[in-house]
Amino acid sequence: MAVDIIEFTDPGCPWAYSAEPHRLRIEWLYGEAISWRKRMVVLARSPQEYLDKGFTPDKLAGAMATIAAEHGMPIELSQRPRMAGTLPACLAVVAARLRAPEHEFALLRRLRLRTFAGELLDEESTRNGAATDVGLDPAQLAQWMTDPAVRAELESDAAAARDPMPAARVLDARLADWEDGRRYTCPSYEITAHDGVREVTIAVPGFNPIAVYETVLANLMPNVTRRADPASVSEVLQWAGEPLATQEVAAVAVLSRDAAAEQLAAAGATRIPLGSDALWTL
Repeated sequence: MAVDIIEFTDPGCPWAYSAEPHRLRIEWLYGEAISWRKRMVVLARSPQEYLDKGFTPDKLAGAMATIAAEHGMPIELSQRPRMAGTLPACLAVVAARLRAPEHEFALLRRLRLRTFAGELLDEESTRNGAATDVGLDPAQLAQWMTDPAVRAELESDAAAARDPMPAARVLDARLADWEDGRRYTCPSYEITAHDGVREVTIAVPGFNPIAVYETVLANLMPNVTRRADPASVSEVLQWAGEPLATQEVAAVAVLSRDAAAEQLAAAGATRIPLGSDALWTL
């Protein structure tokens, strides 16, 4: 049975960023048995949208400090000079999806890393830097973003995020308000299993422990052999092919964050400081 996951996300959401260890653990376990599709929620079309909701730079700093402490992903904790809208970054991700799909997920990743390192997500320099990181021409990306088809695709993503499945609506505490009702929070999954005859979709709204995802997938894919746990932290980094946060390595290797950090250092991995912790690479 094939399984497709639609992930509703946003490059500016610290919860979605903090759920990356769970996603990587799922990818390690199931590999190509699962296909992924990202859809952009668009948390804020402008900085003012955050301010109108009473969300200010000092409140953001406090929230990120709490999330970093509780969930372990590296975040620069200093207060930002202003709030940043997420629409331009979401539009960039969708532009890559339509024009250079092989770079879509990597661009989303780099936008996340840059904003949680302290850059403002709606600044052109942040977007250009992320594009360069993944091998895209920043000017070409900017041109793609002006395409009406790209904007239409983004609006389709945002509309889908604002139309949660009935099962997700039952779990209302994991949804959020918008002007016309309730929407998915980040990250939210719609997990569909199909065998060519029948199809079932399960909604998993909001940030959840890894056990929730593993339980859902075990029920949908009982006959799929899961990959064994990695033999070492070096194996995790080799598999990822890009720098990972300590917490991400820990989640994939089923270690505590402290144990992962000790083993990464012992393996000679290079530590790249980022905010409250670090990324690691071989």
